[in-house]
Amino acid sequence: MYSSKKKRWSLALAILAMTVALAACGGGNGGTKNRNAEEGGSEGDKQLQKVQVVLDWSPNTNHTGLYVARDKGFFKEQGLDVEIIQPGQDGADKMVASGNVQFGVSYQESITMARIAGVPLVSLAAVIQHNTSGFASPKEKGIDSPKKFEGMRYGGWGAPVEEAVIDSIMREEGADVSKVDIMSIGDSDFFTAVKRDIDFAWIYYAWTGVESELRGEEINMVYLTDYSDKLDYYTPVLVTSEELVSKQPELVKAFTAGAAAGYQYAIDHPEDAADILITAEPDLNPELVKASQKWLSPRYQDDAPRWGEQKLSVWKNYADWMFEHGLLESELEAEKAFTNEFLPE
Repeated sequence: MYSSKKKRWSLALAILAMTVALAACGGGNGGTKNRNAEEGGSEGDKQLQKVQVVLDWSPNTNHTGLYVARDKGFFKEQGLDVEIIQPGQDGADKMVASGNVQFGVSYQESITMARIAGVPLVSLAAVIQHNTSGFASPKEKGIDSPKKFEGMRYGGWGAPVEEAVIDSIMREEGADVSKVDIMSIGDSDFFTAVKRDIDFAWIYYAWTGVESELRGEEINMVYLTDYSDKLDYYTPVLVTSEELVSKQPELVKAFTAGAAAGYQYAIDHPEDAADILITAEPDLNPELVKASQKWLSPRYQDDAPRWGEQKLSVWKNYADWMFEHGLLESELEAEKAFTNEFLPE
C-alpha cells in the first residue's frame, strides 16, 4: 500500500526536482573533484579531514563561494580537504540525509518538505539573502504582471508548488489561475521553449536573466517577492543532517566557517571569484559567469548583518504559506529547520 509518508516524500522529491531545475545552467563537471585529492596532495594535506559537499545542479555562481573556499585554501585553514561533487540520481538532499555526503546545496522549500516527510535536514546558511526568482517571458509578449498570465502557456516541471505560487500572485490582482495553460517542459532551455512551446517560465535572474542580457533578448520579470513577503524564502542554502550537527559539531563549524570565507571573498572580489569558478569548471561560459557573478555578489549578503544569516520569520512565513496552500500535511517546526549557530561572528 502506498503510505502517506511515501506520498509526502514523493511530493518532496517533486519539489526538489523543480527547484534544482530552476538552477540548471549547463556546464561540465570535469572540475568538481578536489584538486588535492586528484594530485595526491602534500604530506600536510593528508592530515586534513576529507569532506564532501554535493551541489544541487551543474556548477554556477550560486556555488562560487564553495569553489573559492576550496581553491583559495579557506577550507584548508579549517583543517578540511573538501571535494565538490555532482548530485547522483537521488539528488543532493537524499545524499546528505542518508549520510553518504556530509554537506550539500539545497533550498528552503525542499528542506521544508523533507522535514514534514520525517527527513531531518538542517539549513546552515543562506547562500543568497533574498529570493531572486520570478516568472520570465520575452518582452514582446507583454506579460509584465500576474494578471497577464491569463490566456498564456506556462512551462514548468510538474510540481504542485508551481500552480500554487502562480495562483497566489494572480489572486493579488484578481486574476484566475484556471485561465493559465500549465504544462511540463522538463529541463528544456528557456530561450528555446519561449519561442516554440510556451509563453513564460520560472527562472533565477542571476543566471538566465543575466544570460538574456548578454544575448540581447529582452525579458519581463515578475518577481515573487513583489507580490508576497511569504515568498521571499532562502534559495539556495547550505545543508547538513541533524545527526552531523549532533555528533560532529566541530566539523560543521569548520565547514561553515570555510564556506563563509569563500562567499565573503566572492562578495569583495567578484571578478577574481568568477575566474576561480571558470578555472575550476572550464566548460562554463566565461562571459556569463563573470556577468552573473557581478550581478549576484552584492546579493549574497544584501541587507543581512553577515553572510549566511537566516531569520526564523522567513522560515515560518514560507512554511505557513505552503500549509495554507495545501502543500504541507502538517505545520513545520521552523526552529529546527535551520541554525545560525555555526556561522562566524
